[in-house]
Amino acid sequence: MHDAPSQQNQDASTIVFFDGVCNLCNRFVDFLIRHDSHHRLYFASLQSPRGQAARTRVGDSGADPESIVLRHHGNTYVRSGAAIRTIALLGGGWRLYRVLLVIPSPIRDVVYRLVARYRYPWFGRRDTCRVPSPAERSRFLEG
Repeated sequence: MHDAPSQQNQDASTIVFFDGVCNLCNRFVDFLIRHDSHHRLYFASLQSPRGQAARTRVGDSGADPESIVLRHHGNTYVRSGAAIRTIALLGGGWRLYRVLLVIPSPIRDVVYRLVARYRYPWFGRRDTCRVPSPAERSRFLEG
C-alpha cells in the first residue's frame, strides 16, 4: 500500500508519522520543523486515516501508537531506526546521527521501547491531536 501525498504536497516523499497526543512526540516534531531548513519532512499523526494505514502496514495495532513511522522514498522505518534516520535527514551535522545505525536495532529498540512505554507518564498527553499552526500547515498532510 502506498500513501499518496495530498494535493498541496505532491512532493511529500518523506513523511514522519507521530503520536499526535504525545507531548514528547510533539516536541520531537517541533524540533524537526525548527531544524528542517530545506522543508524535506512532512508530518501526519498516527491517529489520522493516513497514520492508521501506516500503523497497519507496520503491525502496530494497539490502542496507543508504539512507534514513530518514517516513510522515505518508498521505504518504511519504525522505532529507533525511524528516529535516527529522521534526524539524519535534517542534513548538515545532523547526518552524523546515522552512525548510531551500526548498533543493532534490537539493542537500540530496548531503549526506544522503554521511553515509548512511559512517554505519557513522563512527558504528558494532550486531550486531542496536534493542530498545526498556520505557518506549519503546509508541512502536515491531511487524511
